[in-house]
This record gives sequence, C-alpha cells and structure tokens, in this order.
Amino acid sequence: MRAPFDTFAMRGLSLTVLLTLAACGTTPQKPASNNVPLPSGGKVKVPVRQDPTLPVLPAAGSGRGGYYKDDGPGDNPPANLRDVPDAEVRNEAYSTRSNRPYVVFGKTYTPITDNEPFKQKGTGTWYGKKFHGQRTSSGEIYDMYKMTAAHPTLPIPSYARVTSIDSGEQVIVRINDRGPFHATRVIDVSYTAALKLGFLGKGSHQVVVERLLPADIDAILAARAAPKPVPSVVAISIDTPVETGAVVQPEVSSQMPPVDATVAMPAPAALASGFYLQLGAYSRADNAESGRSRLAPYAAALGTLGVVQAGNLFRLYGGPFSSRADAARAAANLPESTGIKPIVIQR
Repeated sequence: MRAPFDTFAMRGLSLTVLLTLAACGTTPQKPASNNVPLPSGGKVKVPVRQDPTLPVLPAAGSGRGGYYKDDGPGDNPPANLRDVPDAEVRNEAYSTRSNRPYVVFGKTYTPITDNEPFKQKGTGTWYGKKFHGQRTSSGEIYDMYKMTAAHPTLPIPSYARVTSIDSGEQVIVRINDRGPFHATRVIDVSYTAALKLGFLGKGSHQVVVERLLPADIDAILAARAAPKPVPSVVAISIDTPVETGAVVQPEVSSQMPPVDATVAMPAPAALASGFYLQLGAYSRADNAESGRSRLAPYAAALGTLGVVQAGNLFRLYGGPFSSRADAARAAANLPESTGIKPIVIQR
C-alpha cells in the first residue's frame, strides 16, 4: 500500500466494466461530518479520536504515504478491529457472471471453477478508502472493515487462508473482488485483514494464499459445531490456535511410506516455551503416532515431533520455533504432497 498501486485502478468495478476497462462511475461514500453547529450559526470541528491501537498512517489524499491516488485509510476507523473474527465460511454456489474469463491491461484471466487445491506465494497488499462503499466484482459492497479480499482468479465467492510469512499471522478472508493486476502481487486484502496480518503500516508482506475447498469448509463448520473437549490433567497448555475455527487436520495419507519414529516429544515439564506447528488432530493415539512416524523425514524442518493428548484428541506438534514467523515459514515450506495444513500455535 505504501508503493503506488497502479493495480487499484480496476478495483471495485463489476466484471462487465473490467471487460471494457471503463472507469467506474460509482461515487465513493463520504464520511460523516464531524462539524458541530454552534448557537451563533457557525461550526466548530471536533477532532476524531482514533483507536490508539491502530497504526498512525498518512491520510488518504494527503500526498504522503505513497498511496495510489487518493486511496488510503478511512477517516474514523471503528474500534476493536483487531477483534473482528475471520470470515464466516460456508459453501456457496459460484457466481456465473463473476467467474467468466476477462481481460485487463491486455492480459486474459481465467477464474478457477474446479475443486482443485490452490496455493500461491507472493506479495500481499491492501486497499481501502478509495473503494469503500463501491461495488465489488461479486456485486457486494466493499467494506474495508470486513474480512474480504480480491484475487485475480480464485472463484467468486470463495474463501482463502492467508498467512503472512513476515509476521506469521493467519486469517481467513472471503474472496468477493478481482485484482490485483500486477505481476508481483498476488492478493489485495481489506484494511482489517491487513491489520490482523501485521502489514497495515508497511503496506505489504510476503504471504501464502491457500484456497479453502468445499471439504475444508465442511471440516471447519463441523469443528465449530462439535463440543470442545475438556483438557485432561496430563495435557499441556499448548492448544491455543492462532486462527478462529481451526480445522481438525486429516490423518496423514496412507500412501506415504511408513518410517520408524525416532523423534520423541520432551516431557511436559521440559517443554520449552515458543511457537509450534499443529500438524494433525486424531481421535486415536495409534493414528497420531503413525502420523508422527510418517512426518519423521521432515523433522529437520519441522523440529521435534510429538503427540500431546487434550481431552479425546491426540494432537501432533512440531517445534519449538523462536518466532511465529519462523513457524509460518516452516509451515509454508512443508510439501503439499503430505496433505498437511499446519496451524501456528503459541505456548
């Protein structure tokens, strides 16, 4: 966001307008005035108090900050944006109109309409006030304070998990818009998503974008609906997932060759504080041990592998890592062939 975003020229347009590259005629919504009338007929401007936890950014249209034209932060962001939950996932039919091939700046984009896995690394950026209140490619109104994002080819509507490699933070966003149209940028997230990912002030981070398939969404919904297990007295206090509604991971594919388990988890009393990767959650201890054995070849990257019981589940962990960013890098570098989707947790 700090660098000029020529890709933003196309944001907030309907797909039909994208096809013709015409300028959007929607007028951005104006923020409510904070001018208070005086009895004499004059007005006094009351300063707006911004949430002190938000980064201080140059105002949109100020000529500072390197924003694209007049884009930038809102004048009076809502309070407690860090507490905004991830997008509420659900399986929806894809929009016919919003998933047709289209051309922008001479390049043809063909939206994904199958159910194949999709994972992508690159630069993530954010967009804000200039497009706040305008229609997105889905026809929905863009709200910079919700957990949404724009992507050139992911289905509309769909959901993606975005992980900042720089900060280690993860969020789930709803894909309801198109863009960015720039060779080095892979996704534009909302103001709030950028805040939670840790790059609102910097303007961009290196990120991993992973599509949530219908089966992933079903698993998330099932995990949210299931009663939460009560940790047993032998469980350690390591089970705090970074993202809301963490998916209970599938058991490791039986197609991987079995490997003797040579790495043991330290006793709870000796377990170091730090960041860990949750690599799976199993209903049976023997399946968890089998998963640990099959991931043993990746122990050099994943750290010490071990199983910890929490209630009726046996969770497989790797670590510890000195920072959330280190854990996120290890997760991003785990081969997709393992079928594992790690979750960063902190003890």
